[in-house]
Parts: sequence; structure tokens; C-alpha cells
Amino acid sequence: MRAILVGFMGSGKTTVGELLAKRLHLTHRDLDDVIVERAGKSIQQIFDDDGETAFRQLEHSVLADTLVNSKGILSTGGGTPIQAANYELLRKSDVPVILLNVKPETVLSRLADDGQRPLVKELGVGGLIGLKEKRDARYHEVSDIEIDTDELTPAEVVDAILAHVNFKTGSHDTI
Repeated sequence: MRAILVGFMGSGKTTVGELLAKRLHLTHRDLDDVIVERAGKSIQQIFDDDGETAFRQLEHSVLADTLVNSKGILSTGGGTPIQAANYELLRKSDVPVILLNVKPETVLSRLADDGQRPLVKELGVGGLIGLKEKRDARYHEVSDIEIDTDELTPAEVVDAILAHVNFKTGSHDTI
């Protein structure tokens, strides 16, 4: 991997990851998509059939494998760094972990019409904001670089990442 994107749902990890990979002529992997490929069923189906524990074990296995065997940009799931084993993998990685930080009101605005996220409907506004606040500390702890995405277009987020990470040498600044 050349960069790992973390952050809450709606922060733009997949969109930014795709644009960053395209700009750098690298591949982009979305961890949730890799999990679905590996399992042969949707994440919701994994939860329904096997439970959250099985999903988290699969998530960890796929993360570990992807960090070693992929060379592009990785967008993680919003809950990936929250799990202790995943947190340790991300902290020990030599690859820059980039937090796409977003305010709760921006999350709500971006996800308002997204029917593909059952957690949004399940938690409601208050629960979603509470979950974000609960996860924020872990996002900050695991990241090397933080980009506030609220007022930026995805292309501007990519520009901000490129201003702080030298992808030729692999070095990066902590901002």
C-alpha cells in the first residue's frame, strides 16, 4: 500500500481514494469491496448469516492481507480502526494513514439521501453523531495526517494529501 484512508462514513474515503489512485496511476481498493469479494456475499449478508464477530475476523484478515499484498491506495471502512487488532496493524504500518476528518453536520448532509447505509437509518441523527464522537479519538490516534474535508471538493482533498505525502519516496509530513 502507498496510502491508507480512514474516517467516518461520509468523509469521502472511497471517492478520494479513487481520485488519488487515478492521479498517481495506482490501483484503489475499498476494504469493504475486498471483504465482499472474499466472502462471496454482501456485508449485510455476512452480518445476518455469521454475525459481527465473524465479520470483524474476516475484516482483520482481509486488512492484513491487503496491507502486505497490494500496492495502491486503500480506503477502509468507517469501523476498521476501531477494532483493536486492526488499530494495531494500522499503527505499525509504514504506510501513511490519512484521516479524512468531517464534522457531524457534514456527515448528515452527505448521507441524507443515501439509502445504501442501513446504519444511518438504524441509528438516526442522534445515534449517528454519538457514534462519530465515540470513534473520533481512535481515528486521530491511528492517523499520520489529517485533512478536514468539510469545505473541500474531493479533488481538493487529493491536492491536500499530495501536498503532505511524497509518494515517490514514501515520506510524509504530519500536519
